[in-house]
Amino acid sequence: MDRTTIMLPPELKTRAANEAKKKKMSLGQYIREALRKSLEMEYRNEVEHDTLFLDTAIFDGSTPEDLTSDHDRYLYGDDT
Repeated sequence: MDRTTIMLPPELKTRAANEAKKKKMSLGQYIREALRKSLEMEYRNEVEHDTLFLDTAIFDGSTPEDLTSDHDRYLYGDDT
């Protein structure tokens, strides 16, 4: 692990130390876990709002056999 120094307001450090004590873990371990959870939540939030993952439309009909190779023609009417 890399050592990192952070500046915490006294009341935040006290609250974090109290929570760590309740959970029977060190302050450092508590801060690492809180940071990891925060980053995971941020990532999940980004994924949940990614337009790629929001597209839930499903086409249920039949498709031409050459759809993947001739997709430009089907999308844009381009016969080249």
